Amino acid sequence: MKLAAIDIGSNAARLLISEVIDQPGSSKPLFNKLSLVRVPLRLGFDVFEKGEISKPRLGMIIQTMKAYGHLMNVYGVKHLKACATSAMRDARNSADVIRKVKLETGIGISIITGDDEASYIYDNHIAENLDKDHSYLYIDVGGGSTELTYFADGKLRYKESFNIGTIRLMKNMVTETHWDELRDHLKSNTKSKWPVIAIGSGGNINKIFSLSKRKDGKPLSLNLLKDYYKEFSGFTLEERIRVYKMREDRADVIVPALQIYINVMRWAGIEEIYVPKIGLADGLIQSLYEELEAKGITE
Repeated sequence: MKLAAIDIGSNAARLLISEVIDQPGSSKPLFNKLSLVRVPLRLGFDVFEKGEISKPRLGMIIQTMKAYGHLMNVYGVKHLKACATSAMRDARNSADVIRKVKLETGIGISIITGDDEASYIYDNHIAENLDKDHSYLYIDVGGGSTELTYFADGKLRYKESFNIGTIRLMKNMVTETHWDELRDHLKSNTKSKWPVIAIGSGGNINKIFSLSKRKDGKPLSLNLLKDYYKEFSGFTLEERIRVYKMREDRADVIVPALQIYINVMRWAGIEEIYVPKIGLADGLIQSLYEELEAKGITE
């Protein structure tokens, strides 16, 4: 069975196509990624400044969804889950945008809450495969918000969304009050008899992991993130693009992203972060599969 998920974030839209394969002797199927495509729509630059999605940006969304539709047809995808997050949540014309996208492309988009976003990321169940002598804090940093999901003593303890994101930071829309709320929440609620380890998701932490040359399964330290933050902050945007061979839409958001990861880890007393290269789209695929399985749909 081939499934697809579309994640329309504040910085980019991603299409993930996966094939679900039954594994002999196991109740859990294998999710094999067939294609992952990312288009930097940057909706947050419209929404966080003007409160709505502009006509040119709407045109970009429609063209992107049409391209994604063609790609899904090529792969023979029959089931899709498409969701939009922080920027679309805040856009006053989001209902009109979703209606026009549906009309033009046939793709129906659901706007999900921050809590939903955290839940879908947790649906990857990464922590369940790790040792029980630690607690785990999922940290997903996006353009418009940061989702935190805390897993301790074998149970999901909380999931929270904060309007602190990379584009909001770039636009000076994150106040001291926002930071205070995040810090107070972490200090009050991230408590455990076990040491806490972070699990990071999002394009920025994936890029840091790639640059670090760490082997898969090895964590990054908080000190390493601080070193990267200091290093990147010392370069101009153009220098980051040239020296690190980053796309512009990654080079501008990676510094505020590091600031968020570092603050969350500091305030939660975390020294290491694992980067399993999962994200919202992976969680949407998992959720879609479970919905289809519950309905008895196997093709």
